[in-house]
Amino acid sequence: MHLKAPEYAYMFGFLQADGHLHQGAGQKGRLSVELSARDIDLLRAFQELTPYSSSITERTRSTNFAETSHTAVWTLCSLEARTLLNELGLPYGRKSKTISPPRGEFSHRDYLRGVIDADGSVGYTGKGFPFVSLTTASTAIGTYLCRYAREITGAERNADRNARDGIYNVLYMMEAAQNLAAHLYYPDCLSLERKRVVADSFAAWSRPAHMRSAHTRRRWTENEDRALLKLNSPKLAAETLGRTAQSCNLRLWRLRTGQVPKPSDQ
Repeated sequence: MHLKAPEYAYMFGFLQADGHLHQGAGQKGRLSVELSARDIDLLRAFQELTPYSSSITERTRSTNFAETSHTAVWTLCSLEARTLLNELGLPYGRKSKTISPPRGEFSHRDYLRGVIDADGSVGYTGKGFPFVSLTTASTAIGTYLCRYAREITGAERNADRNARDGIYNVLYMMEAAQNLAAHLYYPDCLSLERKRVVADSFAAWSRPAHMRSAHTRRRWTENEDRALLKLNSPKLAAETLGRTAQSCNLRLWRLRTGQVPKPSDQ
């Protein structure tokens, strides 16, 4: 499970958010993911990606939310597979507050799409405005989304816990949602089909004529990247380039860690 591969990065993000590792007696245990039966194709894709024996079953039951709930459950019992997932950052037992992005190299947009498919929403508000949102109890995941989406959309968000239940609710709307969705849900990517269809539909949305124009994000140029790397100081770069120190600090981190390509002569 090499997380630089888009399919595995997506799968791991989804499992971190919506999968469950159960520890049994001795070496027993299982990984399980339960989704609405309408999303069974995604579980089949996970099964095909996994070189270990696993099963998919369906069940119908009554819940507190619906009189009849039809779901599909993917179950994987292999100790080797569970050990690998655990080492990558999928904890056993309750995990909502402790999960965080992988520490090694991984495909960032695919990982984030997996997290949003599992714990987020892609849709339209009651007024017809496109939005992308994530609900998470993890500080690391909430902060990661804010930092990553800021680079893609230019929209500033802070990961602040809801005072009522301690949950983070991060929301992007209108042009920011369009840009983020277009980046995450690219053609032929592994995803929940229903969310990908909605994300694709964002391209047809345009801001109503009576609404004030959105702020246009200033994109980084290769010359600015060269200057930033040469100065090696967000504060000095901010003064030289006419940008904020925060923006320069984030861009410098992206360049150093390979999140964005360095200028061709670097």
